[in-house]
Amino acid sequence: MAAVVAALVVVGGGAAFAAAALAEPPAPRKHLTAGKAPIERGTLSGSVKSSGTLAYADPRDVGSKLSGVLTAAPQPGATVSVGQPLFSVDNVPVFLLQGSLPAWRSFESGMGDGPDVQQLEENLKTLGFFDGKPDRKFTSKTTSAIVAWQKATGQQRTGRVDLGRIVFDQGDVRVQSVKAQRGGSVGGGAAVLSVTELQKRVSVKLQLANQQLAKLGGAVEITLPNGTRTNGKVLSVGTPQQEGDKDNVVIPVVVTLDDPAAGGDLQQAGVTVSFPAETRENVLSIPVAALIALDDTHFGVEVVRSDGTVDRVPVKTGLFAAGRVEISGDGLEAGQNVVIPKI
Repeated sequence: MAAVVAALVVVGGGAAFAAAALAEPPAPRKHLTAGKAPIERGTLSGSVKSSGTLAYADPRDVGSKLSGVLTAAPQPGATVSVGQPLFSVDNVPVFLLQGSLPAWRSFESGMGDGPDVQQLEENLKTLGFFDGKPDRKFTSKTTSAIVAWQKATGQQRTGRVDLGRIVFDQGDVRVQSVKAQRGGSVGGGAAVLSVTELQKRVSVKLQLANQQLAKLGGAVEITLPNGTRTNGKVLSVGTPQQEGDKDNVVIPVVVTLDDPAAGGDLQQAGVTVSFPAETRENVLSIPVAALIALDDTHFGVEVVRSDGTVDRVPVKTGLFAAGRVEISGDGLEAGQNVVIPKI
């Protein structure tokens, strides 16, 4: 029996096609002496695998614009929700609010109109302290809402929010680490905490040659360190970046998990991401181990007949994927068994 072709693997969207079937007669029949597997008809999909890192998304620093002594900070791994304290300076909390615009001035009566005022009022409304329609103007309703918020959170009821007393961020955050020492001095915007999103994402550096596989919203498969597989989608595709060697250019890709709980207790871990490549529909396929070499360029399979005898049939190969190979050849049909040679 000819040697098993064990090294044939096609990575990416390409398919490997051998030369046309041999014109010479097939080998004489012989009786089955090894295992067997059925020829299957269906969809065969290839993929490109790339290493990635699963971690909590978007790590970033949160600093303090208030100067003083850091008197309280959350433990790493803690979740801080909108409206709750992030840390305390001189024993007075600095609160987390939601918004894309960073605070750059104090909020007080007589201040100029601006989108930051509306952002503050939207937060106060969400927290139940502002009963009007948020807009860009600081009015008596804004002052009243601030006083009610200050009373509820144990602050002095001044009706004014000093710069640094609130931090606007994307929403609830997870504390990754505390960067300032409790009892130490803070201020000037220097980092106090490192925070992340609550969700985990996978960062992948896809080779430039495979960039066409990373499509926004495209489905991928993620293999976790314990071998568990879960599904995800491409969230973002970056621009080409040089990685190490000047000839090594990669595309940064971020993937979200369809099931956020799939990452379990993993805080950071190496994973494998499979990007779908070429797909063949309604084709015959067999396990790669059933493919035999007829010579240096031609391949075949050994078909098991109903009487237990075996016929060697030349085949044309197509896509290699997931341990199977697409084949075509005279007289081949789904349901026929082919020999799996013993190694």
